[in-house]
Amino acid sequence: MATATGGHRKGPRTGSGARRVRRNMTSYVMLLPFLTLFAGFLIWPLLNSLYLSLTKFNGVRPPEFVGLANFERLLQDERFMHALSNTLVYVLAAVVLTSGFALVLALAFRGQGWGDRLMRTIFFLPSVTSTIALFLMWRWIFAAEDYGLANTLAGWFGVDPVAWLATPGLTIPIMVLMATWSGMGYAMVIFVAGVNTIPEEYYEAARIDGATTWQQFKSITLPLLRPVTTYVVVTTMIAAFQVFEAVYIVFRQVSSVGGVLDSGLMIVPYLYDMGFTKFQLGYASAIAWALFLIIFVISMVQLRVGRATREL
Repeated sequence: MATATGGHRKGPRTGSGARRVRRNMTSYVMLLPFLTLFAGFLIWPLLNSLYLSLTKFNGVRPPEFVGLANFERLLQDERFMHALSNTLVYVLAAVVLTSGFALVLALAFRGQGWGDRLMRTIFFLPSVTSTIALFLMWRWIFAAEDYGLANTLAGWFGVDPVAWLATPGLTIPIMVLMATWSGMGYAMVIFVAGVNTIPEEYYEAARIDGATTWQQFKSITLPLLRPVTTYVVVTTMIAAFQVFEAVYIVFRQVSSVGGVLDSGLMIVPYLYDMGFTKFQLGYASAIAWALFLIIFVISMVQLRVGRATREL
């Protein structure tokens, strides 16, 4: 009886699953074009890149499997370590300044008046403008010749022209300036959305209790903005790790993609240099996966820290 009952129960479940598949067949067919493109243009290239990272490949001869030799080479590559150190300094400064200025702008222009909307639009414009045009503008601003805007302004005060883009000590600060200017508008919009979700009653109660503006900011605004802050920091950090256009357009020279003495060399430009200038595609794939692991680990740490602080 139990066996018969068990067999009787299996039938409806199997039939129910088949009916569910038939009922959802239209949805599956509708998803098929997306899944095909997703697999063909994302999953396959990722898997192929992972395979190439384990090979010696120059784009002409068939890949030669070398195991983890490319990753071992990374640990001994002084130029990669230099690019990594430059990138870490750049990321830290860009994330702190972009997030900080964006929060200040969000608090200053959080209102719905035409003046606040105008200012938000002005600061947001760099985020929707062509990056190529923006970096060409920055290249003109810091041009070493007298026609550069920075040297023209300096000349008005009797200061001699400065070779901005040819001075190694100025490379990272200039890149951080460009990243902050172009990225804080987008982060500001995210912060404005977060600030405007905080109930005004919290601030009214704090003011009744005699809290100062700084105390309200420290005890109300910052704690309630932790999820938004985590999102802004993580997305800004990922974008900073992947910086390429700024180095390639503003600092690239004939002999080096990273500027004078590789002072502006970052991981992605170095990846480009090894893959598409020196045609060491297997090694370039290893650099790409090393960058992925670095971003993944740091992002997970930031998300875990953000989650822990929200639970406090």
